[in-house]
Amino acid sequence: MKLLFDQNISPKLIDNLGNLYPDCIHVLSVGLDKSSDSEIWLYAKVNDLIIVTKDADFAEKSLLFGFPPFVIWMRQGNCTTLEIENILKKNFDLISNFKTSAVAGLLNLY
Repeated sequence: MKLLFDQNISPKLIDNLGNLYPDCIHVLSVGLDKSSDSEIWLYAKVNDLIIVTKDADFAEKSLLFGFPPFVIWMRQGNCTTLEIENILKKNFDLISNFKTSAVAGLLNLY
């Protein structure tokens, strides 16, 4: 499973989570840090990536346009990178099954 971290998620997570999510990338690393949500959405769709974001806009896109791409919406508001890291670690099994279940394209994590 390949995760694409949105601009509002720290790129440090690529190294911190590399053992669990070896194929994760950040929008910065693929030149999308100044791109619109629509451009990021299309990139994720074409490259079979799951968008990880704190942005409600991607959740709304998921509800409007369906999936793919799949979206993980980090819903805990202001939090540290370590807190996000721990949530993604704690929910590894859920995230691993998220894409294969294909019941919904949006996963809310708190």
